[in-house]
Amino acid sequence: MSWLGKILGGTFGFFMGGPLGAVLGAALGHQFDKGVQGIDRLGGGFNPGDQQRVQTAFFTATFSVMGHIAKADGHVSPQEIEMAKAVMAKMELPPELRKTAINLFNEGKKSDFPLDAALTQFRKECHRRSTLIQMFIEIQLQAAYADGSFDDAEESLLLHICDQVGFSRYDFQRLKTLVEAQQRFSSSWQNSHPHSQGPTLSDAYQSLGVKKNASDAEIKKAYRRLMSQHHPDKLVSKGLPEEMMKIATEKTKEIQKAYETIREARKTAK
Repeated sequence: MSWLGKILGGTFGFFMGGPLGAVLGAALGHQFDKGVQGIDRLGGGFNPGDQQRVQTAFFTATFSVMGHIAKADGHVSPQEIEMAKAVMAKMELPPELRKTAINLFNEGKKSDFPLDAALTQFRKECHRRSTLIQMFIEIQLQAAYADGSFDDAEESLLLHICDQVGFSRYDFQRLKTLVEAQQRFSSSWQNSHPHSQGPTLSDAYQSLGVKKNASDAEIKKAYRRLMSQHHPDKLVSKGLPEEMMKIATEKTKEIQKAYETIREARKTAK
């Protein structure tokens, strides 16, 4: 059993305090021991074992905040619920972890969900791991687009979330454009059949965040940067739960497919 499985299964004597610990405790149906190390005792650095603490915080924040965003426009659509389930399916969570993820999603939908406090703790737990925070925002963006639209309420809430976790608004807008293109490209690629148009070259360029007139060197640089940002082993070393490696692996496949699409098109054009 993985570390996260032990934590959420209640078979390991380590629990996280603070607002995230309270949300996780509610999702598990019990309160954690108030004597455990809380957010107020984090100190300046990370001690051995805190890698697992970050993984627990990431898992807890991801699904609870996802539920909160889904409720941003006043109701949770069937598509948003399916998106949350799709993320869980990609992770291939065992039954107990899947149940906990669903419960966290439901905790996030509640009117008294402590969003700011939870995000403040999440930022401190991540300890300036910018790649991990970007992955968190990226997952939330994907969930926000689940119902096929991205309304003002969702964008306003996501911008607030970015402010709380220290992710710049400029980087958010850049990531938003990238996620939009990647979702279009991924959808057309994965759902293509012999008589369909398939993924477009335009979406491939946008998926890498480059313009059509970019040089081969610029395209390769953008590709390598995105592959580095989404490399599963690197993200896990930063604190991504092992159970979420499959999401990162799928993302690297999509990035690679976009790069190959561009290379093939340029080779044919020569």
